[in-house]
Amino acid sequence: MEIKVNIKSMGKRKQTIKPVVYDLPLGKGSAFTVRQLVTELTKAGVEDYNRRRQEPEILKCLTKENIEDQAERGKISFGVIYGEEAADFQKAADNALQCFEDGIYRIFLDEKPLESLDEAIVVTEESTFTFVRLTMLTGRLW
Repeated sequence: MEIKVNIKSMGKRKQTIKPVVYDLPLGKGSAFTVRQLVTELTKAGVEDYNRRRQEPEILKCLTKENIEDQAERGKISFGVIYGEEAADFQKAADNALQCFEDGIYRIFLDEKPLESLDEAIVVTEESTFTFVRLTMLTGRLW
């Protein structure tokens, strides 16, 4: 089933991220849980990372537009993956689930917040998920 996902970060001045479509092995029109959604999205992300890691390095250059876009996000890079190890799906999935439970990010289904990993959700073709990474503020609590 294809789902649309918006991934946004709080505190960014320019919203450069557009909806991304993922093809996940979840039943269309059937109920599944937030846990299954996070796990399947994590699996897709790990597979994409490992695939990009295996691609041969080619000469990469940055255009003026690339530099300006990346500067807005706070980091300018060539997009090269320097890590030696492939991503481990199980560790990544456990981390993603723990981060949801700890409130590091929130998930919204058509502007309705999803509160629990075991919450059942039904997705239609018009449904859109929005992931918002929450930024912790520094300073004292008092």
